[in-house]
Amino acid sequence: MIAIKIDERYAAALKADLLRRAVEATLAHESAPADSSLTVVITDDDELRRMNEEFLGHNAVTDVLAFPNGDPDPESGQVYLGDVLVAYPQAALQAENAGHSTVEELQLLVVHGVLHLLEHDHYQEGEKARMWAAQDAILTGLGVKARPAG
Repeated sequence: MIAIKIDERYAAALKADLLRRAVEATLAHESAPADSSLTVVITDDDELRRMNEEFLGHNAVTDVLAFPNGDPDPESGQVYLGDVLVAYPQAALQAENAGHSTVEELQLLVVHGVLHLLEHDHYQEGEKARMWAAQDAILTGLGVKARPAG
């Protein structure tokens, strides 16, 4: 099950189906188990700053956070991959600076976050290249022009 939760302040500007398709495309690209589940939350900068400080010790706004889980749900047996949180205002700013739509930036950030749930990282050069290649392939398949910086 893919749960998409969009803060009511941003719900009118965003269709959950676009984010769901980004999640599904990422899971398919990475051959994730069909019975996997996860949650995507679109929220504000303050929430991501709070979560970033609480869990990572960084008192700063960030665009996306991923919290991998991997445990089976006791009721359904589905593997719960974890949670992806995205700051809508940060995504809007990044989209404006990059010259593409906020929706495309949100799709990029969702793909990025789901890849982190699936154990990708970008902290070492070889891993970064692998993650960026996966993102590029997924986004191309979705028809999204936004691409990660760096």
